[in-house]
Amino acid sequence: MLDPYLGILILALVGVLNAAAMMGVSHLVGSNRPTPVKASPYESGITPLGTTRERFSVNFYLVGMLFIILDIETLFLIPWAVIFRELGMVGFIEVTAFLLTLGVGLVYAWRKGALEWD
Repeated sequence: MLDPYLGILILALVGVLNAAAMMGVSHLVGSNRPTPVKASPYESGITPLGTTRERFSVNFYLVGMLFIILDIETLFLIPWAVIFRELGMVGFIEVTAFLLTLGVGLVYAWRKGALEWD
């Protein structure tokens, strides 16, 4: 009964053993000599300023999410553009509705001040 799953079980077991072996060898062979320079955060060669626990504004995350949404929109438009002629007017109307929905969302976020940096 378990015969069809035997290959998957062996592959999972080999993967877990491989990961454990790599971590064990790394722990045994690697050296651990912490220094203040090694423990400091690296910021593009610039001397770190302030604490690493500094909070970011919520607007930073909102702009990031809007960027991802608009980036995914572009990914949806590429396949549509490739088969645009095959879809005809129905495909055009659907994509227009899609773009209008995203546009209304962007205008809403803009009006609410999600893109303002105070």
